[in-house]
Amino acid sequence: MSTQSQDVAKILLLENIHAAASEAFLAGGNPRDIVTFHGSPTEDQLIEMLDGVHMLGIRSKTIVNERILNAAPQLSAVGCFCIGTDQVDLEAATKRGVAVFNAPFSNTRSVAELGIAEVIMLARKAAQRTMEMHRGQWEKSAEGCVEVRRKTLGVVGYGHIGPQIGLLAEAMGMEVIFHDILKKLALGNAKQTADLDELLQSSDFVSMHVPDTPLTRGMIGAKQLAMMRSGSFLLNLSRGAVVDIPALKSALESGHIAGAALDVYPTEPASSADPFESEVRGMENVILTPHIGGSTEEAQRNIGIEVAEALSAFFDEGTSTGCVNLPEVQLPVSKDSVRILNIHEDIPGVLGRINSFIASASVNIKAQTYRTNDGIGYLIMDAEKGLPRVVARHIEALDSNIRTRLIF
Repeated sequence: MSTQSQDVAKILLLENIHAAASEAFLAGGNPRDIVTFHGSPTEDQLIEMLDGVHMLGIRSKTIVNERILNAAPQLSAVGCFCIGTDQVDLEAATKRGVAVFNAPFSNTRSVAELGIAEVIMLARKAAQRTMEMHRGQWEKSAEGCVEVRRKTLGVVGYGHIGPQIGLLAEAMGMEVIFHDILKKLALGNAKQTADLDELLQSSDFVSMHVPDTPLTRGMIGAKQLAMMRSGSFLLNLSRGAVVDIPALKSALESGHIAGAALDVYPTEPASSADPFESEVRGMENVILTPHIGGSTEEAQRNIGIEVAEALSAFFDEGTSTGCVNLPEVQLPVSKDSVRILNIHEDIPGVLGRINSFIASASVNIKAQTYRTNDGIGYLIMDAEKGLPRVVARHIEALDSNIRTRLIF
């Protein structure tokens, strides 16, 4: 597949992505055709909408599977305007040379602030008191209400959000411990525990901040809840499948777990028109929010800019910095040159064959950079401006080829 950058890039943005994304796409001055859609389309609808689309922007509701990717031959990149990328079939995207980007940093503060707010709300039974007041009840009581100062916050997953919530907790006088599958440099006075069991047994509040993977699904079940301190609290602002909800309900009903705050769920409504169902709905010691951890104006604007700029850099220059499924490669733009972008299977001799095609065209290579990762190679090469277009067809014909583009 071969594409030239002077073509108008068609961009499809779904799920009410912040307007800052469109502004960022247009800021570079390159021609754009931007189509926006407020909801999350069905699989068949999305396939129809992707006709001729080069870049797709989604949030957490839209699923991009292999069937969709196979039906969109012109699609070069998918931008997840959120933290996670589990809604995209990364293996299928890689096989087609479709780059996938996300925004791992832009909403970390927003999620951390909501987590801290929920810690205080749980400690003071503030959500429960609010519900009682709306029913006309005046329950002025200190029973079971505590300060968070000198309490221990256990952070499960110390990636981008975990350190942020830890620092905020320390500022309020809390002790912070964390668990991660990797050895991490602690921020502030946080301490890494030997394992998850130690964290659960030592924490007054346990806050989940892990991705959705086979290792994390169901990682907090009946056994883990039983390990937690009697009267402790659980927060999940990560992914819905991380916590076994029926087990959590049992632990709440028994009183072993004093309260919980959930922002994510195993099954979430596709839109506000669909009903929300959960085993813990109606429990007064449970705070329920509709996946709004990163839903602040600041976070959504930052995400819009971050992902749009990454998509534009990839389409316009081939830069893959921040890509989650392809090798990260970048090369400064050379004037009066033709840029060759080639994604291929990492087998011996590929670069030699490509270089021979350039040499046979009697043009010089001005610059090139190359990286491999997990059996995939990505080459960015700048050749002299007289490079014939037929060279791209020769490269595409190689058995190793996944996707080839020329940028003039």
